[in-house]
Amino acid sequence: MCGPAGAGKTTHARSLEADGFVRLSFDQEAWDRGIRRMPLDPRDHRAIESDLRRRLVDLLAEGRDVVLDLSFWSRAMRDDWRCLLAPSGVLPETIYLATDRATCLARVAARARAHADDFALDPDVAESYVDHFEPPTPDEGPLLVVSP
Repeated sequence: MCGPAGAGKTTHARSLEADGFVRLSFDQEAWDRGIRRMPLDPRDHRAIESDLRRRLVDLLAEGRDVVLDLSFWSRAMRDDWRCLLAPSGVLPETIYLATDRATCLARVAARARAHADDFALDPDVAESYVDHFEPPTPDEGPLLVVSP
């Protein structure tokens, strides 16, 4: 999954999960660790990322289908995770939720910290996330663009 906060990544990822995919999510991991505020402390971010990367490799070795419910906000981040998969021969498909800025920000503003998929963000942070998001391009590999 790829898109800024509020794009609809988790909703789409959950539909794949219902079809048998294993969903790996930064937000869910943070929630399960008792973290209730975003953005994450860098130390927590590194620990969660390390765990998710390990779990991803293990799941793929078991032949499982996996959806990564992460923002993948930059090309560099997406390339880094692709490199992780290269030794296994897996070429991931990027599913980009191309949701407009106003919708993303309205969805984030409506969050209430009620569950792992409902992390509230300071409005300035939310705007920064949306405004600095780097949309994926076809030259990165298989790409599916989903428009709401």
